[in-house]
Amino acid sequence: MAVWNHSRIEPARWQLDWQGIRNGDYSDRYFWNGVRILQQLAQEGYRFAGYSPRLTQQGLDPQPPEPIGDMRVEMQFFARRKPFTVVAGIDTALAILQHATGYFEGERFVNTAHLLEVEAVHDGFLAPYDGDPSQGVPVLKVRGRYRDFALLETPLLGVLTRMSRVATNTYRILQAARGKPVLFFPARFDLPQTQMYDGYAHYVGVQRYNLDHHSNTPAIVSTPAQTRLWGGTAGGTTAHALIAAFLGDTVELMLQFARIMPPEVRRVALVDFDNDCVGTARAVARAFFERHRAAHERGDTETAQRYILHGVRPDTSANLTDKSLQHEPNAAELYGVNPRLIFKLREGLDTAWQEWQLPPHWRERAQAYCRAIQIVATGGFNETRIRQFEEAGAPVDVYGVGSSFLSNSTVEGTNTDFTADVVRVCVEGRWVPLAKVGRAPAENPALQRVQLPPNSD
Repeated sequence: MAVWNHSRIEPARWQLDWQGIRNGDYSDRYFWNGVRILQQLAQEGYRFAGYSPRLTQQGLDPQPPEPIGDMRVEMQFFARRKPFTVVAGIDTALAILQHATGYFEGERFVNTAHLLEVEAVHDGFLAPYDGDPSQGVPVLKVRGRYRDFALLETPLLGVLTRMSRVATNTYRILQAARGKPVLFFPARFDLPQTQMYDGYAHYVGVQRYNLDHHSNTPAIVSTPAQTRLWGGTAGGTTAHALIAAFLGDTVELMLQFARIMPPEVRRVALVDFDNDCVGTARAVARAFFERHRAAHERGDTETAQRYILHGVRPDTSANLTDKSLQHEPNAAELYGVNPRLIFKLREGLDTAWQEWQLPPHWRERAQAYCRAIQIVATGGFNETRIRQFEEAGAPVDVYGVGSSFLSNSTVEGTNTDFTADVVRVCVEGRWVPLAKVGRAPAENPALQRVQLPPNSD
C-alpha cells in the first residue's frame, strides 16, 4: 500500500474500466495514432530507414536495421511540484499496466504485462523537485515494447497527478494546521466516481504526515466510498437543510440527534443557522447538559453518554458578520468564520455553565463539560487561511476543508502535474539515452522492481 507498510493494493480493487483503457477510450488520441503506426510498421517488417546523429554520439550505427514497430523504450514518470510531492496512485498505475499492457488480435486482447520491466516507489514517497525537469526524480519506470503500453500514458499520468495532488494538499494543510485533525469534505465538489481514489489519496497524505512528524492525526472523511481502500469510517453530523426541516430549531434537532443516533457517533452542532454562533452553541450545550446530568443522577450512564456535546461547528457565510461581533469596532471586517469569532465562541462555551442553576457538587463537572466542547471551524478554509488562524492563536480544535484538497493552481503552488518521458531506447541490445532536449535519464534508489503477471480479464 505505502511506505509505512511496504505492501500494495490488489489491482482488482481499483474498479477501473479495463476494456475502455485497453481500447484507448481514456487516452489522448495522438497516442492511439502512434500505436496504429507502430503496429502497421511491425506488420510490414519495416526497418529504420532514417539517420540518427544521437546514435553516432553513442558510437553506434546512425542507421541501424532496427524494427521500429517493435522498438523497446524506457519511460520514466516524475512529479513537478516544488518543493516536493507526496506520491499517491502508484498502485493504481501498476494495476493499469498489469491489466492493459498488450495488443489486440482481432477482438482478443493479448496481455504482455509480464514482459515489462517495471520499477516503482511506494505510495507515500516524498518526491523532491527543484524546478529543473532534467533533474526530476522518477517514481515509476517502465521498460518494454512501446506499442504495448503507449496508450496507457494518459491514464497513468492522470491517476498519479490526481491522487498525488490530493495527498500533497492534505500534507500541506496538516502542516498549516499544526497536526490538528482536518475533516476531508471535497466529495460535493467532484464526480462520485472520484471519491474512492480521493479518499485513499487523503489517507496517504495523512499517514505520510504522521510518519514525518511522529504524530497520530486521524484521517476523517465524510463518505463510505472514501474509506473503501483503507478501512476507515465515514463521519458526519447534521446539515443546514436538516435544521430547516426542524423549522430552524437547532437545539431540538440536536436533542433528537442525540436520542436517535448511536452514542459512538460524535455530537457536533452546526451553530450558524441564525447567524448567532455563540448564542446557539450555549443553548445546545445547556440543553445537552441538563439531560446528561439528569441521566447521571438516575444512574443511566448509557443515556448520559448520548448527551455529551463533542463539538460545535461555525460555518458562517462569508458575506455575514455573526451577531456576537456586530458591535465590535471593526465589525465591517469580521465576515464569515474568523479568528475573533472563534475566540468569542470559546469564551461563550467556557462560561456557559455559570448561568445554569446547579448544585455546588455539579459546578466543577459542568465547567469541565463546557471546556471539553471542541470547535470545528469550516467555511472556505485552505492552507493559507488555516495558517492565519494558527498564527493568530485561534482556539480551533478541528478544521473542515472542502475544495482546497482538489486545488491544482500554479498561483497557489498546488499544481501537481506529472510528466512521462521516453529517456532510453534499446538499440543493438544496448539501452541508449535518447531523451528529448531538457530531459535525461534519472535514478532514484527508492525505486523497487515490480513483477507484473499477465492479466487476460
